[in-house]
Amino acid sequence: MMPPYCPDDAPPGEKALFRALASSAETDGWIVLHSQAIASHVSQVEGEADFVVITPKHGMLVIEVKSHSSVKRSPDGQWKLGSQPPTSRSPFQQANESMHSIRNYLRSRNVDLHSVPVLNAVWFTSVRARTMLPRSPEWQEWQLLDSEDLHTGAVPAILRVIVAGIKHLESRVPGFSHDVGGLDDAAALRIANVLRPKFEAAIVPGDIRRARETQLATFTDEQYDALDNMQHNQAVLFAGPAGTGKTWLAMEATRREVAVGRTGRVLCFNRLLGQRLKQQLIGVEGVRIATFHEEALRLSGGRAPSQAEPDFWESDLPDRAIEALLDHGEDEAADFLIVDEIQDLAREPFIDVLEFLVEGGLGGGRVLLFGDFERQAIYERGDGRALLRDRIPGLTTFALTVNCRNLPRIGTVVKKLSHMAPGYRRFRRPDDGADPEFIPVPRGTDQSKALTDAVHMLRADGYNLDEIVVLSPLRHGATAETTTDPWLRQILQPADGQVPKRGRLRYSTIHAFKGLDAPAIIATDLDAASAPNFEALLYVGLTRATDRLITLIEVQTLRATYGGNA
Repeated sequence: MMPPYCPDDAPPGEKALFRALASSAETDGWIVLHSQAIASHVSQVEGEADFVVITPKHGMLVIEVKSHSSVKRSPDGQWKLGSQPPTSRSPFQQANESMHSIRNYLRSRNVDLHSVPVLNAVWFTSVRARTMLPRSPEWQEWQLLDSEDLHTGAVPAILRVIVAGIKHLESRVPGFSHDVGGLDDAAALRIANVLRPKFEAAIVPGDIRRARETQLATFTDEQYDALDNMQHNQAVLFAGPAGTGKTWLAMEATRREVAVGRTGRVLCFNRLLGQRLKQQLIGVEGVRIATFHEEALRLSGGRAPSQAEPDFWESDLPDRAIEALLDHGEDEAADFLIVDEIQDLAREPFIDVLEFLVEGGLGGGRVLLFGDFERQAIYERGDGRALLRDRIPGLTTFALTVNCRNLPRIGTVVKKLSHMAPGYRRFRRPDDGADPEFIPVPRGTDQSKALTDAVHMLRADGYNLDEIVVLSPLRHGATAETTTDPWLRQILQPADGQVPKRGRLRYSTIHAFKGLDAPAIIATDLDAASAPNFEALLYVGLTRATDRLITLIEVQTLRATYGGNA
């Protein structure tokens, strides 16, 4: 599908047909162009074809989609579609003109179409047009598709139209002969590239970076509503999937609390995110910023064992912090408590500690929580939201649904692969036409060469090394950590939460990079067989990319991730 997502403002019929074709296992090798603009239209200043379906060994079909729930034609030839004003230009005329415009353009670009059937049809997606519309000399019966075709199978319906259209051309066009080899995969790809060519915009990388930073730092209307919501409620949970701006809101909430004279804490789960919060909130007085475990160590007055087991962090340390707070914690309760990544802290031992850290406790204090309960709780903590509601009876929830971080193609791919429901309502950032790259790699092979190629690909696309981050689900043995490639070893360095250095390529585990983002992400070592809770890790890792995403993914995992249609 080009593009691989359907815009939110597309008509419902186009959305339905897009979903049917994108989810079908029968469209392997097909190329479908949605909303194909036509600058040189045969009868208008410009036009648009709803769908151009290029099917190797069959032909091309230009489809005009009509979503209207009623279709009428008056005796004077006027068409009335739904609530639209009457028009003398029929849908079939629209489809025919779009087809001729596209065919003329392809011929002007020296694309050989002499044995390629180029056909057109109209698809009424909401009515049973094939049985309700009378026969007419204005169209061929085979050019008509309807709601039943959408329900029973979009792919068979399209093939039915193409087969009937070929028979029509062979009977009516002298010398036309359909050659199945005339539209092979290479020819289909060339046609798609001519109709929708890739190109580089004449904008310098610095301008791209400034535009990205402005987009990421500017609040949406939804986020302003969230900020207003926190003014009128004592305890609020701001919940939303990755990329909806929760960390930005947490930082803005901190500034607002301090501005009215309050003192407090900002806590999070991840060390790297804690470093970022400290950098971004430097100079904000009266607030303590730390990871939960940093704060627990400070409160308990101890140090972590050199080889601490998970039980130490998950049970022993919280218990020690609570003991210390019970003994001498009178001065630790602050005016407000803000917690980012609350989904990873919403379990009894951690919540018990948080109870002591805000005046009035969680149930009566000023508490602002930010979390992603969609897929980002990668540590299998159980039902954290239920626990929060139980411990904070007056907790108000505000849902964040606008993706502010990812370009639409990245966010749409993540939404599909992660089975997010409902997921994102819309994307704030404009599409730039670059698709995420999924590069299959055999299991057990060294991915250094593929990683090097991915880095060079991004460098050629204008990204500096310090704008790229390599992520892996592996805590030990990741490609970036173990590679023997001399060039990679020279430029790679572990992410440490500090401002990235020019000329260095950072790498990290997906776990450690939660809550952060980078302009370009290369995800390596993606193999469901070697990473527990793989689907959640995939979701977290892919949503770190703001603009470019390249994944090195094991072949069988890729097939399974795409539902067997890779």
